[in-house]
Amino acid sequence: MSYFDQLVSRGEGHQLFDYHPNGHVQRCQCGQAIFFDNTHCLRCGAELGYHAEQGMLCALKSEKDSSVWRVTSAGPLKDKTFSRCQNLASAAQCNWLVTHGETAPFCSACALNLVVPDLSAPENAEYWHRTEEAKRRLIAQLVMLGLPTVSKTLDPEQGLGFKLLRQIQGGPAVMTGHMDGVITLDVIEADPAHRERVRQNMHEPYRTLLGHFRHESGHYYWDRLVQGSPWLDTFRELFGDERQDYKQSLQKHYSEGPPADWNNTFISSYAASHPWEDWAETWAHYLHMTDTLNVALDFGIKLDTLELKPDQFKTSQLDGCARGNDDQVAFLSFINRWVQLSSVLNVLARSMGQSDIYPFVLTVPSLRKLYMVHSVVADYTNPL
Repeated sequence: MSYFDQLVSRGEGHQLFDYHPNGHVQRCQCGQAIFFDNTHCLRCGAELGYHAEQGMLCALKSEKDSSVWRVTSAGPLKDKTFSRCQNLASAAQCNWLVTHGETAPFCSACALNLVVPDLSAPENAEYWHRTEEAKRRLIAQLVMLGLPTVSKTLDPEQGLGFKLLRQIQGGPAVMTGHMDGVITLDVIEADPAHRERVRQNMHEPYRTLLGHFRHESGHYYWDRLVQGSPWLDTFRELFGDERQDYKQSLQKHYSEGPPADWNNTFISSYAASHPWEDWAETWAHYLHMTDTLNVALDFGIKLDTLELKPDQFKTSQLDGCARGNDDQVAFLSFINRWVQLSSVLNVLARSMGQSDIYPFVLTVPSLRKLYMVHSVVADYTNPL
């Protein structure tokens, strides 16, 4: 059963596993709650390692060979042995297990790095640490969705790689973006003060490291899953013709801003700048929604018991949408649960004097675009 099917089934009140997918909240062997980025248990002191393919955070015991660690947690990995990512001892503090011999001494997430920041600059160590935390969350979700995350060093043509850089004073600017399978990110985005200044200057309601990674991964997967595929015509019907001049479109967006009625058709104002950006924004929102809903279910939140019952999207609003290997009813169940959960999260945030956690409104055109993203993922991860 796919990650998405598990998510929808759990949302209907069925418990499929004795552990929680994606490692957001699990239990140590001693019963203490442990979380995705934990390297050791605060109660019993056990060392912890994350296994990406199983989505499990495991208690570990060192073997006589100190580079080998045995899983002591109950479950499908019990008594299996692994090494730990070399970046555990670095500023990245990676807690992942090395599950593929070809990526050693790094885990499957750290092996994607092509360039890391210059750590001779003292503040870069903390920026890199925060950046890697966000990147690991992205990669963990992509793995659980069943999407390809092969390193560009292993597959130069179709692989994925990351350049995590910091602009040198007086040097050229570091541009966050994607090109030919390489995602570049300026790690200064890990500085909350800098990120907030840019967010306000750009009139953005939301700007995070994880959001950057999810957005740029959308460009990568457009190249992998849409370009040159049977989905391309559907993409052009929903998102527009990507062959329009990209540089010119962005210049127009930054000089004139989005159309006045952008929120009727697009999930964000930036999505209105070009069909590629519309796809990347929609892709990022799909990842936001699935991961956050998964975490809520991990914590035992029962959406059916919530008092807030917003208007629901209906299957008729997907009429005419090209269908892949997926279930429209399951997709709409997921979307409607997300609208319910995000509405509650926003009210909770306001009660603390904070901005909305999800400051976006879904419309029918955005719903149809999200459905295409979902269908493309479903076709790849569950081929007929």
